Amino acid sequence: MARESLFNILNNIMPFKDLRVLDLFSGSGSISYEFASRGASTVHAVELRKKHASFIRSAARSMDMDSIKVFSFDVRRFLPGCTDKYDLIFADPPYDLNWLETIPALVLSSSCLQPGGLFILEHPRDYSFREHEYFSEHRKYGSVNFTFFRQPRQTHPE
Repeated sequence: MARESLFNILNNIMPFKDLRVLDLFSGSGSISYEFASRGASTVHAVELRKKHASFIRSAARSMDMDSIKVFSFDVRRFLPGCTDKYDLIFADPPYDLNWLETIPALVLSSSCLQPGGLFILEHPRDYSFREHEYFSEHRKYGSVNFTFFRQPRQTHPE
């Protein structure tokens, strides 16, 4: 229910066609498949566990989802070296991750998110990111929380 609601929100604020997506903490790849099936041109899935990364690769191949590329990395190592630019970054870290509160700063300080791009963090209710300078909105669906952050658009001097 929570993910369906999330995709309904996204459907109203951005076109999926040609969207460039980064899926952090990909797990089984469900978010990656959802974006790919809706027309995202690029979906990069980052999953530390090699078994899960292999599963995502295999599932994407079997569903002919050529837009999905999988990286088996720790997110903390992947982001600083990332040279790609994404329109949307989604992160669903393990809820008991001891550095979960640092994820917004890690993502938003990297150069991965396009100016004006959207970062969505799924997290347990114990966390509030309302004070973060790029906070945009918070949505709650049962025990699932999504916090949206918007990377500022670059302004050009006149």
